Amino acid sequence: MSVMFRITLPDGSVREVAPGTTPADVAAAIGPGLAKAALAARIDGQVRDLTRPFDGDTALELVTAKDEKDALELARHDFAHVMAEAVQHLFPGTQITFGPATEDGFYYDFAPKDRPFTDEDLPAIEAEMRAIIARNEPFTREVWSREQLIDTWKSQGETFKAEWAAELPDGEELTIYRQGAWLDMCRGPHMVSTGKLDPNAFKLTRVSGAYWRGDQNNAMLSRVYGTGWLNKKQLDQHLFRLEEAAKRDHRKIGQEMDLFHLQSEAQGSVFWHPKGYMIWRQLEAYMRRRLDAAGYREVKTPQLMDARQWEQSGHWGKYRENMFVVPDEVPNTEDEGAIFTGEGDLMALKPMNCPAHVLVFKQGITSYRDLPIRMAEFGCCHRNEPHGALHGIMRVRQFTQDDAHIFVREDQLVGEVQAFCELLDSVYKDLGFEDYAVKLALRPEKRFGSDEMWDQAEDELRRAVHSSNLPEAIKAKFEELPGEGAFYAPKLEFHLTDAIGRTWQVGTIQSDRVLPERLDAAYVGADGERHRPIMLHRAILGTFERFIGILIEHHAGRFPLWLAPVQAVVATIVSDADDYAGQVAAELAKAGIRVETDLRNEKINYKVREHSLAKVPNLLVVGKREADEGTVAIRRLGSQGQEVLTLAAAIEMLRAEATPPDLSAGRA
Repeated sequence: MSVMFRITLPDGSVREVAPGTTPADVAAAIGPGLAKAALAARIDGQVRDLTRPFDGDTALELVTAKDEKDALELARHDFAHVMAEAVQHLFPGTQITFGPATEDGFYYDFAPKDRPFTDEDLPAIEAEMRAIIARNEPFTREVWSREQLIDTWKSQGETFKAEWAAELPDGEELTIYRQGAWLDMCRGPHMVSTGKLDPNAFKLTRVSGAYWRGDQNNAMLSRVYGTGWLNKKQLDQHLFRLEEAAKRDHRKIGQEMDLFHLQSEAQGSVFWHPKGYMIWRQLEAYMRRRLDAAGYREVKTPQLMDARQWEQSGHWGKYRENMFVVPDEVPNTEDEGAIFTGEGDLMALKPMNCPAHVLVFKQGITSYRDLPIRMAEFGCCHRNEPHGALHGIMRVRQFTQDDAHIFVREDQLVGEVQAFCELLDSVYKDLGFEDYAVKLALRPEKRFGSDEMWDQAEDELRRAVHSSNLPEAIKAKFEELPGEGAFYAPKLEFHLTDAIGRTWQVGTIQSDRVLPERLDAAYVGADGERHRPIMLHRAILGTFERFIGILIEHHAGRFPLWLAPVQAVVATIVSDADDYAGQVAAELAKAGIRVETDLRNEKINYKVREHSLAKVPNLLVVGKREADEGTVAIRRLGSQGQEVLTLAAAIEMLRAEATPPDLSAGRA
């Protein structure tokens, strides 16, 4: 009697199949529609080839285009292999190296025989890729020995692949994938054939240089980037987002609106101009009002702290390379021969605020009745990010967090996380973000604390989200991220979706039992004994710099009126209206409107264009008639028309529109 494998399907039904049966066979047995739609198989949760035979009893799910995350990764992996075959066909003698799928596409690194590739080569490569897709070549998986791999690569002149194959573990299962006569070593999985790819759903985007294995001492390669999707509609949407993203680039808009600048004299730090800092001030004032109303106590702690404090907290071992370290005392170097050896006590600019907040908490005796203590700080921090990682005001070395730490008893934790989630939801809506996702980052491989502690902390955060008053649509998108927690605590991450569909991870809350233990934080319980508080690390905006960058790109510079650095400009048509323009501006300023005047001897159409480029939300145009009648003609940003109002009516309208949402909603 032959052995049969039991295959459990998602609906709980079980099919018995003979050895050698594949997921493709099961799909065909269920129905021709599913057989056509299936792209791969999920075997006990792991994605595998549809044509790979079962190994034994297993749970089977069939991956289709509806499983977008897995389907996109498969498609992009396939596109990478198709591109590599196309390149080697068009440019004989080119060697291949690696070609992974990426977040929005794929790339492959090549060693061209004659010359580096350029962007002018991309159309020909795309055409050849479409020809390979049209041939509908099957992807086939084979297990090879290391020696077989090395010999094959050497015989084909693939020196880079041969070098890599020689370093692979001898006992590991090594696989190659073929599509027709072309092959590459690869772990897979892949779809059934190249024909499963949509020939109109990819685009090669650019060529750049890359060093073999990322080492500048090695050979320079040509890296070809592409973006790949499941269908043309997805590709078109992605290209539209890229085009929109270029228009919304915070660096470009920041220059047009005169908000900030960056320069080499302060790498990774922002020079805020008056208009940009006005946005900061309004955002900070709004956040301070929200935190005051939510029962937070604001503190201010030192930026420079003794290295021993960072050693005790555990950050020295984890973040040392990203910290700016200075000597506690620099010796007198007036003697030209004096040399500072770097020995002695060290200080470090704080990369985060949490250890300092523990030190504040430890001042005096804290009773269990005092908890929770919500300690907030708009804390300036420094991290020594690599030059290549810096990006406008989104990734900087000096930044200010809307940071806070909540010290709680165990019985208070879930309620505090719920309250934080609801505060965060309200803030995001006030700032124009209705859509976001909540993700739970679970324990990393290297961590402090016991498994039992992590079990409890993860479960508390999980329960807090599900029992909170967050919108059901938000809770329905909740997901968990294995291995992505901090070394001391799991965390909830909040990922905003902006106006063009991009996501930004900003807010976070972490449930930490480690740092209070390491820094000996304690409160006196009802039993008169010392107990450890739990420390919730939390932020809503993340950092002011990055969040303002996100706001710029989300709103394309057209801020809500309460955040706009200049809320109105009074512009004259003729010089006879200059005095009246000054009166209008004075009345607007008296009403709390941030206003400027434009009295230049320029045509009004020129002024309209210039202030539109600077994203001024309201242009109040005045001429002789407006001066005689006590009116203004209001032109809204983005509108072709204008509305004539009395000055009093215009002031009242703008004052109402410029009121911050927390004040207009009565939440101060």
